[in-house]
Amino acid sequence: MKSAVALLVLLLCLCRTWAPTESRGVTENDITQLGDSKGGQIKRTEVESEVQGIEATHDQTSRQTNIWTELKELRDMAVEHRVELRNSKSKMEKLEQENTAQAAELSAIGARLTASEIENAVLEGRVSASEMEVEDLKRKNADRPKVAFSVGLTDAGQVGPFNTDITLKFSKVFTNIGQAYNPTTGIFTAPVRGVYYLRFTAWEERTLFWVGANLYHNDKRMTWNSDSNDDVGRVKMSNALALELQEGDVVYMLLPSGHGIWDDTYNRTTFSGFLVFPL
Repeated sequence: MKSAVALLVLLLCLCRTWAPTESRGVTENDITQLGDSKGGQIKRTEVESEVQGIEATHDQTSRQTNIWTELKELRDMAVEHRVELRNSKSKMEKLEQENTAQAAELSAIGARLTASEIENAVLEGRVSASEMEVEDLKRKNADRPKVAFSVGLTDAGQVGPFNTDITLKFSKVFTNIGQAYNPTTGIFTAPVRGVYYLRFTAWEERTLFWVGANLYHNDKRMTWNSDSNDDVGRVKMSNALALELQEGDVVYMLLPSGHGIWDDTYNRTTFSGFLVFPL
């Protein structure tokens, strides 16, 4: 810095001496003129030394300036990288938190799906079991015999009395599913072993008559039904039983001797039965 100051002072002096060359500074001619003057050689040497020192100082200053500029740029780049790294780290942490939350949510969804799958499997098992039960019931119902009959006695009106017991032949067939009832003989024959429900009604229109009808299982009388009609007439009776019958057992209605019975288009004397369940 001291050399630079000395050089500036010398240049000011030269400017006062050589005004026309102010704009160009110190030139080689100026140095030559100084050399021609008294002691010019010494001054020229001094000036050249000063110029060289100034140039070296300038070069060193330029290099230092460039170094500081580069260092500043490197520092700024380092700061930017540090900021970018900090931002990247923050983003990474945020992404990790989001990934953790998503993983927890996926785990919860997986747990719910697993529970739903188990529940669905249980429901499917129940549905499958129910379907099997339904199919089994359908198969049993398909294999189960269907037996039911309902018949009326006659449209002719009076029947009896007779001197002996007779089997009533209910000739008006309303229903005969399974064809187990024979309207020619008046006998119902059990096609399978099971429990059967049997019911009858009896009607007498005439006055001063005994009305009666008895239910028989094979040769065994199961019911005795008899009533005396007065002078008004129009007596009705009914009865019902649930009987366990073996395959081939027969059931029929018998009119006792000395008793009468009546039926016409009103179907007031009937005989009915059906299979409740097989055994």
